[in-house]
Amino acid sequence: MTGIDIGTWGIWTSLLDQHPTAKVREVLGELDDMGWGAIWRPESTGRDALISSTIWLESCPRMAVATGIAQTYARHPMTTMQAARTLDEAYPGRFLLGLGVSHAPLVEGVRGLDYSTPLSDMREYLSAMDASPYMAYGPEERPPRILAALGPKMLELSASAADGAHPYFTVPDHTALSREIIGPDKFLAPEQMCVLETDPERARRVARENMARYLQLPNYTNNLMRMGFEQAEITDVSDRLVDAIVVWGDIDTIVARCQEHIDAGADHVCIQALVADPTELPMDDWRALADALL
Repeated sequence: MTGIDIGTWGIWTSLLDQHPTAKVREVLGELDDMGWGAIWRPESTGRDALISSTIWLESCPRMAVATGIAQTYARHPMTTMQAARTLDEAYPGRFLLGLGVSHAPLVEGVRGLDYSTPLSDMREYLSAMDASPYMAYGPEERPPRILAALGPKMLELSASAADGAHPYFTVPDHTALSREIIGPDKFLAPEQMCVLETDPERARRVARENMARYLQLPNYTNNLMRMGFEQAEITDVSDRLVDAIVVWGDIDTIVARCQEHIDAGADHVCIQALVADPTELPMDDWRALADALL
């Protein structure tokens, strides 16, 4: 991907939104020292993704910061392009803009906007970004961008109108399918959930608690059925489903699953360490993963 190199391994987390910014700065400094290539943050009903990215970039001198993802329905395409160019100029090669259409409950239910045509909306959004004027100092080439993509059509768009894809809540088989669709030259960065716990009951309990909100969203459940899961498995949150989405066990087991994504065609894996208490940060897990991977 032109203009940015975020390495093979990154952290994906929404947990920093539960802590004061001063604490977030300290944590990011520690993660930077561990050697992670990138840290990814979502955008839902918490902090603004692009403003937070600025704070995060200021807090660590080496790690890249990626949005996974910034919601397109949250801001005008010209505003998004202006923000991306601003960050790309201020922190060259360290900001990756991930964009996504989010989900109907958040777009229609929370924002009160129409979600009837997300694919065409994304296509038009990207075109509008490219047509936006930018009369400030900055790089001539547009900053790199990738799309949250699960289904074939959004994956195709991530290759034709962006620099790659960021699939979320998926399995290595989906990574292989994504690579086939987007081609060999586009950037592919799937997310992988993990629980560093060897007791099956405790590990699956943490996994199910964290999976619950995603299993209420049709974009994810439809993709799971495309990948061969039955509706009953999704409704009951079967062990097979849990073990497919969330790798749990010792550090070697988790590393092996992450490597499966690389072997399936991923360029970068966004590792999300799950916790039972969302107010706690998995610092020990992040350290253990860094020691094993970096």
